[in-house]
Amino acid sequence: MSPITITALVLFAVTYILMMAFQKIRPYVAIASAFIFIILGLTASFNPSSPFFALADGTQFSFGIIQAITEIDWNVIMMIAGTMGTVYLFIESKMPQLMSDILISKMPNIKWTIVALSLFAGIVSAFVDNVATVLMIAPVALAFCKKINISPVPAIVCIAVSSNLQGAATLVGDTTSILLAKQANLDFSDFFVDRGKPGMFWVVEAGAVVSALIILFMFRKEKDKIKFNTRTPVEDKFPTFLLIGTVVALIAVSFIPYKDSAAEGQFYKPDITNGIICIAFFLVGIIRELFIKKNKEIVKNAFNEIDYYTITLLAGLFVVIGGISSAGVIDVIGQAIKNLGGGSPFVVYTIIVWMSVILSAFIDNIPYTATMLSIVPVIAQGIGIEPTLLYYGLLCGATLGGNLTPIGASANIAGIGILRKEGHTVKATTFMKYGVPFTLAAVTTGYILLWIFWKP
Repeated sequence: MSPITITALVLFAVTYILMMAFQKIRPYVAIASAFIFIILGLTASFNPSSPFFALADGTQFSFGIIQAITEIDWNVIMMIAGTMGTVYLFIESKMPQLMSDILISKMPNIKWTIVALSLFAGIVSAFVDNVATVLMIAPVALAFCKKINISPVPAIVCIAVSSNLQGAATLVGDTTSILLAKQANLDFSDFFVDRGKPGMFWVVEAGAVVSALIILFMFRKEKDKIKFNTRTPVEDKFPTFLLIGTVVALIAVSFIPYKDSAAEGQFYKPDITNGIICIAFFLVGIIRELFIKKNKEIVKNAFNEIDYYTITLLAGLFVVIGGISSAGVIDVIGQAIKNLGGGSPFVVYTIIVWMSVILSAFIDNIPYTATMLSIVPVIAQGIGIEPTLLYYGLLCGATLGGNLTPIGASANIAGIGILRKEGHTVKATTFMKYGVPFTLAAVTTGYILLWIFWKP
């Protein structure tokens, strides 16, 4: 490896170590690392003949300010911000609570109620951010558990892990799905049917069915009857229409190709189309609240609820990934994984899935996925296959793997935080009692189906 490649690799490693060690300042770590790569790029531009900045292929390392800015995927940033804003309005309308109340009222006993709440959380999470889903449905489960005097810990944990699972089902379900869609040039409909084959939606749903059977088995003794007829009143249905409108619009534009995949002379959509849609529907809701309902407080809260932490982290990571790519690090990592798998597509696929499961159990899956999405095409090219199988395997392992531990996914952390406020301490062993069998069942199902559907 050349000196600049080694330097970039060390900087990248240090960045990840610091982000794991100091989770509260991860965005600042990512931004600082991004600035260092820019400084290295500027230094290289003033020393074009320096051997330090020469890559292994003989080219010179180049990474300027303009390139750093263009590395940031603004479509992803806008989608995250717009969707989170609309979801907040949806939550405030209390429609999710009403939907949960209706669901609970139809269940015959405790066992089926917990299963139904978990499945319902999964369905909602396919279209709403995982953490937001937990924040919506967990209070309903808490009220239910208090009413029948049982511990809410198992129910909340099941809701959290189910929410995390279903985030990979659709384009808007989770940040990792949005990242994958951009990298693999996928649209909303591709998550259902991709080039004539079943997409991630069906793989995730199969995993959800199997994991639901696991939950059903774990709660097989909870057969007490329940009576729960209280329903949350909903006076404003407009946010529900906004969320539905966002999904419908994303589906509609999914049939219009991007420039890269459009035929000559064919109309194509701008790269930031999905982001514009998500922002537009959110702004419609904000304008209505501000000028028609005169509710300035909810407007303020809606902007505050946007996850600027994740947005800043991603912006920094996009630049960092661009920097390590320019320095040849992506090629080095890709070659290492290829060699580890011996060039076998099945072995490489297996390594990516289960490595993602293990790593995502301890580190945030957003930076991990963002990094690996850049490495996957290099690996695929090295073993002579299309990258789709490896893309989907990465999403399967990275998204579902977070359910192994209480710190592996933001949804799990949110669920445990809610329980802590209620005076319930959740030990790692308690969480893993539900999380491990759930994860192994879902990941194994997805792992097998993806290979059957997408094997080269």
